[in-house]
Amino acid sequence: MIVAGIGCCRGASAQDVEAALSAALNGAGTPTRAVDAIATSAAKANEAGIAEVARARGIKFIAVAQTELEAAAARGVTKSVRVFALTGVPSVAEAAALAAAGPEARLLVPRVTVGMATCALALSGETS
Repeated sequence: MIVAGIGCCRGASAQDVEAALSAALNGAGTPTRAVDAIATSAAKANEAGIAEVARARGIKFIAVAQTELEAAAARGVTKSVRVFALTGVPSVAEAAALAAAGPEARLLVPRVTVGMATCALALSGETS
């Protein structure tokens, strides 16, 4: 299972989110339809642009609780001081992807930024 973690500025459009997701998928050499879910922080769950992309792609939308983001953040690679000050994790995109993909997940693509959105891809550690 591949999970796309999304972070964004308030009011980011679906086009911003889709552009960041496409950039991450291109970076992984992964087909654009390979994503199984989109995840973000519970604090961003009401961002229409993120939800719209999940809906348009027909994939699951996961809002990750702050405690789960914090637990997964240590497995990320991006360390943004500014994002940490705002959100309590160094990369919302990486933490959300890793948390939603499970405890054995690994990053396929660290956070990429396009416009007002960021995306990271995580691969679930599940073998089934």
